This record gives sequence, C-alpha cells and structure tokens, in this order.
Amino acid sequence: MTDQRKSTHTQPKSLSILGSTGSVGCSTLDLVGRQPEQFTIRALTANSNVEQLAAQAKAHSAELAVVADDSSYDALKAALSGTGIRAAAGVEGLAEAAALQSDMVMAAIVGAAGLTPTLIAAERGADVALANKECLVCSGDILLDAMKRGGGALLPVDSEHNAIFQVFDFEKPEGIEKIILTASGGPFRAASLAEMKQMTPKQAVAHPNWSMGAKISVDSATMMNKGLELIEAFHLFPVTGDQIEIVVHPQSVIHSMVGYVDGSVLAQLGSPDMRTPIAYALAWPERMNAPVPRLDFSVVTSLTFEQPDTVRFPALRLAREALNAGGGVPTVLNAANEVGVAHFLKSKIGFLDISAIVEECMQRIGETKVDSIEAIKELDATARRVAETLAAECVAA
Repeated sequence: MTDQRKSTHTQPKSLSILGSTGSVGCSTLDLVGRQPEQFTIRALTANSNVEQLAAQAKAHSAELAVVADDSSYDALKAALSGTGIRAAAGVEGLAEAAALQSDMVMAAIVGAAGLTPTLIAAERGADVALANKECLVCSGDILLDAMKRGGGALLPVDSEHNAIFQVFDFEKPEGIEKIILTASGGPFRAASLAEMKQMTPKQAVAHPNWSMGAKISVDSATMMNKGLELIEAFHLFPVTGDQIEIVVHPQSVIHSMVGYVDGSVLAQLGSPDMRTPIAYALAWPERMNAPVPRLDFSVVTSLTFEQPDTVRFPALRLAREALNAGGGVPTVLNAANEVGVAHFLKSKIGFLDISAIVEECMQRIGETKVDSIEAIKELDATARRVAETLAAECVAA
C-alpha cells in the first residue's frame, strides 16, 4: 500500500487541503495552526462557503483558494482582494489546487466530487492523506495505480483505517489473519425497525461519539459508512474481503484491530477525536502533538463488542455484496447512497428509504465493468438518475 520510508523533511511540509471548510479540513487547519513552523499552506478549497474559505486562506497565508461552486467565484475574489491570494472556481479550479506543487494533499472533499482532484494529486506524486473514502470505493484500482505511478504515499485518515495502518505489519503481511473494523453502531444502534422508520434528519446526525458532517453522520446512522469502509479497507490493505471483519464497539475507544496468525490482536486506542488520525497522517512517518483528550483508563470502565445486525442495517450487507461483485457495483452503491442521503436530509424520504433505494438501484443496474475514470463517471451519473427516480417514487408513495 505505501512505502515505509523515513522522514527526510527538514523544511516545513507544504500542504494543500481539498475540502478545508468541512470537519476534517477544519481539524487539519486547527493542527497546522498550532504548529505553524512545521507546515505551509499552498491551496485550500471549499464547496460554497466563501466567507469561511476566505478567512482560512488569509489566516494561513494560502497561495490559492478555490470554491467549487462557480457562481461563488466573484464573491471569493472580492473577499480576497488585496491579499495576494489567488482565487479560482469550479472543476478547473479544483484541478488547479490539486496540481499545485505541495508535499501533501489532504483529500477531504465529501463524496464522488473528490475523485478527480485526488487522482490529479496522486499522479503528480504528492503524499495523499485520504479522508474521502469514495475515491477508493468507486475507483480503488485506478487510484492505487495513480499513486504507484506518482510515487507518493497513500495515508488513510479515517480513524479505523488509520488505526489499522498503525498496527499492520506491511513487511510481513503473510502474518496477518484478519483486520477488524470497529463500528460505533451510530445513534440508532439499539433502535427497532419501527422506530428507525420514524427517525428524522436531526436525530440521524446526532452521533453519540463523533462530531462529523451531516452526510457522513447519516451514513453512520445507516451503517453505510462502515460498509464503505469495508470496501475502502479492501483496497488499502493486502487482504481479501473475507479477511475483513466488522464488529460493533459502542464506546469508540478501539478504532480498529489487526489479528495475526499466532492469535495476537493489535489495536490502536484513543479518544474519539479526528485530530489524532489527522495528526498521524500529517506528521507521518513521525508523530506530532495533538490537543486531543487523553484516554483515562480509570474512566473507561468497559469495552463492549457486538455483532452487527444486517437486518436492521442492510447497508452492511449491500456493501459486502458490492465488494464481492466488484466492477462498477461499488460505484452504483455509493452514488445511490449519496442521492438517498441528500433526499433524507431534506426530509423528502424516510430513513429506511435510503438503503431501499440503494438496493433497488443496484438490482436495476446490475453488474457493470469499469476500466477508466470516464466509465466510472458515466456509471455514477446513471446510478444517480436511477436513484433520483426511486426517491421520487418514495415521495409519491
């Protein structure tokens, strides 16, 4: 997956953040701001939050600020007037930010929109700190090939994959028996199907342990987030799908584990604060101080585990089916889920409709081969059209 090279950085590490106004982007800048001598910011991008993006760019003396929403370009340019910071917008702007020379790119754009700029960063040889799991879900082999050609390191930022990365013996992978992804179970872990049917967006985004964006919080509530992470883990680590186990661990203290053939299980533990895996990725292969709450084992009185319920959380089953099918099926899964979550957050469909839309979309489209980024984008668009139709049918029903 990655080389295990030692650090040669004697100068500040240059960094571009794709998705700087999101949860991961803000946490990254929080860490950078605490140790400014170790980092320089090259480019920052956001979807449409011009005010926050401009403030971040000024505070960190970025060279380039990009807003994905073309219509917000004039506002961004005005906000940066007189600062010397260049403004750009749209798909071309995101590509420019990814291509701008920097040691590392934090890929934190949510959803399939992050695919192309992440590939650009990979191709030019940047170390990629990957917080966008959809890149691997939709185009795992393509991204890995791009990373190989570019020569940079691919560093997982998701807390679960970052945990595995920290305890996985890449030099002797034959000693690995399995990897164990832990899942919090989300806010509806103990809810019945009847209760889940009535859940609102406000209830779905109220995660018991983690502070995240709305989309990923809903994914956590459906457990699609864990399903996507299952596919992500398959691409990140040299294991088969059958070697990836999911265990519900409500306390979110153990962030994931690796089981070895001699019976040993190595785990990474920590407080549920994304700044820990982000700090590990930023400083890799070294470590840096992170202002996260330290684990107090006198307070952590119990660590419990449960098997996931794929009846109440069918997204887990669907994700494993997509992984086993391969080809374009994971792309369909992801696109349909994004559409379903967006409609749910607007209160247009019910909570259980999200997974139902995903399953029906997968069945209607079936197995499809994809061998290029263009094919993935075309399939993604097709899946979104089908999912939109299915969502409209939910509203009409």
